[in-house]
Amino acid sequence: MRTLLRTTTAAVAATAVLTTGAVTASATDRLAGLADGLVAAGAPGVVVRVDDGRRVTELARQARWTTQDHRLRPTDQFRMASNTKTVTATIALQLVAEGTLTLADPVEEWLPGTVPNGGAITVEMLLKQTSGLYDFLDDPRLVPLVIGRERHRWQPAELVAVAAEHPPLFAPGERWDYSNTNYTLAGMVLESASGRTYADLVEQRVLRPLRLTDTRVPTDATFPGRHAHGYEPDAEHLAPHLPPGTPPGTGFAGPEHDEHVDVTGIDISPAWAAGGMTSTARDWQRFQSALFSGRLLPQEQLRDMLSTVPQDQGTDRYGLGVMEISTPCGTVWGHTGGLPGYSSYNFADRTGTRTVSVLTTRMKLFAPENAAAEKALFEAAVCRMYS
Repeated sequence: MRTLLRTTTAAVAATAVLTTGAVTASATDRLAGLADGLVAAGAPGVVVRVDDGRRVTELARQARWTTQDHRLRPTDQFRMASNTKTVTATIALQLVAEGTLTLADPVEEWLPGTVPNGGAITVEMLLKQTSGLYDFLDDPRLVPLVIGRERHRWQPAELVAVAAEHPPLFAPGERWDYSNTNYTLAGMVLESASGRTYADLVEQRVLRPLRLTDTRVPTDATFPGRHAHGYEPDAEHLAPHLPPGTPPGTGFAGPEHDEHVDVTGIDISPAWAAGGMTSTARDWQRFQSALFSGRLLPQEQLRDMLSTVPQDQGTDRYGLGVMEISTPCGTVWGHTGGLPGYSSYNFADRTGTRTVSVLTTRMKLFAPENAAAEKALFEAAVCRMYS
């Protein structure tokens, strides 16, 4: 079997705001080496940004074949995918603090008849991923949307309806299972409770107060400014990673070269409150610093957000829109994200003083051979953050 992506060692580097001193230089060199290794393993590109509360380290690496499309920079905009869930949970908890809704509110109260057993599924279960609802992205009807060959414009309620056709995975609150349906429903609850659109809520409650000028909730595939191009394997190299029964020749839409497809033009805005936002490493770290330092939520709601349950059988845990991950150098809170062409780790320490972002221009789902290299880079970035 041919490898998913051909290996390349040629890369272009862009590094800025590096610090001095033997220990820091060594840590920075290690980050650069691991970023080079990730590209050598087949990743089209990677951006790393580490803020230890005193200094910022930024770097970008990319495979040489991608430079005909763009020159990757640490300040480029990315699709942040499921990191969006942290913003959705933050707004929900702001509304809780204001008395507009409660975590114990059943979905049925705000969205009558939308999902079966909605009276037993609470807002908290949606945010904590314990509702038992089927993930609509697991339905074969959504494959055309993911690969960019969908003509239908999916609306949030339609996506939830697809999920509702499937039996629940378990009784509400019984255990944990990741589902994008939860956060699409949460976005619908926020709109019903507030009387405002989700995009307006994000703008008024997060983007404008924090001056996040490179962050938005898009309505199409376009970026408003300089952005990273995302890539996935072409149809031939994608085939081994698709479910059995997928029609031969199924592949991503977009310009093809070097055994890849440039998927930057795929419209993933239907991901919406579950994963639709675009941003930069710098903007997202500013958001996380404000969140975990208590600038966006009262202490009671921040404690609720950070009250976690185990994810599956691993050591990682999940709160309300945030993951708690243990690394060799310390525990961090934040989220990961993955959409065609874009993979991300965005995390911070408990106080928001230190932040780390590792953004890759390919989704981990279609690059299992990159998983170890990407995790090693993320853990090294956390160690640099805590150094």
